[in-house]
Amino acid sequence: MRIALACSFAAIAVLLVGCGGSKSTSSTTTGSTTTAPDNGVSAKSADEIVAAMQTAVSTATSVHIVGAGTSGGSSISLNLKLVRGKGGAGHIALGGLGFDIIRIGQKVYINASKNFLLHYAGSSAASLSGRWFYVSASAKGLGSLGSLTNIDALINQILASHGTLAKGDTTTIDGQPAIAINDAKNGGVLYIATTGPAYPLELTPGKNNGTGVIKFKSWDQPIALKAPAHPLDYSKLGG
Repeated sequence: MRIALACSFAAIAVLLVGCGGSKSTSSTTTGSTTTAPDNGVSAKSADEIVAAMQTAVSTATSVHIVGAGTSGGSSISLNLKLVRGKGGAGHIALGGLGFDIIRIGQKVYINASKNFLLHYAGSSAASLSGRWFYVSASAKGLGSLGSLTNIDALINQILASHGTLAKGDTTTIDGQPAIAINDAKNGGVLYIATTGPAYPLELTPGKNNGTGVIKFKSWDQPIALKAPAHPLDYSKLGG
């Protein structure tokens, strides 16, 4: 589990470069002060807590992931709402190159800045700046961005590759009781809910690993995905 924030965002950067069980019904919404039953993870080892978190995530129906920070001198941000088995929607920006994305099933809708399109899709696509177009999620290139709206793929990417893990202090994240898991290799800290499902709530970097934070919010809350009106078919535009 790479819980160094800079490395987490770098995983997204790498993807962009490549472009060119039953569930508890307890409330765990981040930011809520509702008290849910203790889930028992505080008594487990660090590795067991992470395993419990991965199990909880595997049955989650939705999540809102918000993050902002720096990596290698570049600013990075993401704001994504993901729905299991359907897709997701939101905005991602890397070093000033930003785009909006919506995926519903096998269609990936993109609305990107001119600089993003020039950098990742070439000059022929630059004229699409500010306009919605769609590609197949199975298509090479821009279609690979669809994996950023897959709840399991994105969280696995963010939480991949870790060193020795150690339990930290208990605390609260936006009103939600949590326990810290420290990564001795990368210096990051992952906060996992200690009430309701053991969902990840917040990820912060260690020193020398960039700046910023990723928050995992509104787990299992209803999210409506809507396709943009009159999108262009990228495959018919020479894409």
